Amino acid sequence: MDETVTGRREDAGAAGPQGPHPLAELTLTRVREFLREPEVVFWVFVFPVLIAFALGVAFRNAGPEKVRVAVESAAAEGRDDAAAALAERLSASGEIAAEVLAPPEAARALRGGRVAVVVRPGGAPQAFTYRYDPTRPESRQARLVVDDTLQRALGRADVARAAEEHSTEVGARYIDFLIPGLLGMNLMGSGMWGVGFAIVTARLRKLLKRLAATPMRRSHYLLSFVASRMIFLVLEVSVLLVFARLVFGYRVQGSYASVAALLLTGALAFAGVGLLVASRAQTIEGVSGLMNLVMMPMWLLSGTFFSAARFPDFLQPFIRVLPLTALNDALRSVMNEGAPLAASWAGLSILAAWCVVSFVLALRLFRWQ
Repeated sequence: MDETVTGRREDAGAAGPQGPHPLAELTLTRVREFLREPEVVFWVFVFPVLIAFALGVAFRNAGPEKVRVAVESAAAEGRDDAAAALAERLSASGEIAAEVLAPPEAARALRGGRVAVVVRPGGAPQAFTYRYDPTRPESRQARLVVDDTLQRALGRADVARAAEEHSTEVGARYIDFLIPGLLGMNLMGSGMWGVGFAIVTARLRKLLKRLAATPMRRSHYLLSFVASRMIFLVLEVSVLLVFARLVFGYRVQGSYASVAALLLTGALAFAGVGLLVASRAQTIEGVSGLMNLVMMPMWLLSGTFFSAARFPDFLQPFIRVLPLTALNDALRSVMNEGAPLAASWAGLSILAAWCVVSFVLALRLFRWQ
C-alpha cells in the first residue's frame, strides 16, 4: 500500500499538475521568503557595499604617508635646541614628520604606535641612536628612511647612480584586490546562510514533514533553493560592481561571460555546502554553529581582505582546496588580469568538485522529519 501511494506521488511530481511547474512554485516561494526578511536583504545587498566603501577609502592610493618620528629631548622639561634642530632637519625632507618629545613621552609614543622610530642625539655632534621595534615592518622602514635622510644631510654621497621608473599597473589598487574577494565572500554567506536557515526553520515548523507527504518531488524542493540563489546572484553581483565602478572607477579587465561562469559555479558550490550543513541540523543554534565552523576558516584563510600567501607554506595545500580560495583566485585572474576562463581550470575544478560532492551527500543525508 505504501509503495503504491509513494509511486503515485512520484508520478504526480514527475508529470506535474495543471499549471506552473512545482519547481517554479517552490522557487517563487523561496524568493518571497527572502524578500520578507529585511535583515537578509541588508546583509546580502547593503553590507558588501558598505565594506567596499569603507575599505576602499581607508586603503585608497593616495601616496605614502609621512614617516612619524620622535626626537628624544635630552631635557625632561624646557627647550632642547639640539633636538629641535634635528627634528627640523628631518622634517625638511618632506617624507618625515618629526616632533620633539621628552624621554617618557617618546617611549609611550613608540609603544602605542604613534611614532615608528625614536631618534636620540648622541654625545658627539654627528652621532645618533635609533630606538625601534624590529618586528614591526613600519619601524624597520622608518629607521632606514631616517638614517638615509640624516646621512645625506651630513654630506654622504652616493657611490652608484640609480634611475627610477614609476609604474602604476591596472588592477594593482587595494580596491581592485578587494572587489573580487567581496563577491566571493558574499556568495558564500548568502548561499550558506540563506539555504541553511530556511531549511532548519522549515524543519522546526514541521513544514518539511508536511511537504514530504505531498506529491512534490523531494529533489524539486532542494533544487528550488539553488534556483532562487541563481535569481539573486545577478542582483548581488550587479549592485557591487556598479557601486565599485561609479565610486572607485573599478573596471573588469576580462570577459563578463567568464566572470558569470565563475560566479555561477561558485554559487552552486556554496548552495550545495549550505544544503549539506543543514541536512541534519535540528535547531537554529545547531546550524549556526555548523555554519560558523565551515565559514570561519575561509573568512580567515581564503584571501578576501589580504593575500592568502601571508600564511605559512604548510597551510597552503589546505588553503588552495577551499572553495572560497578557488573562487577568489579565479575571479581576480579574470577580473583584474584579463585572463581567459581556461586559465582558471584548477579553480573551476575545485568548485565543481565541492558542488557535486556536497549535493550528493546532502541528498543522501537530508532529514525530512
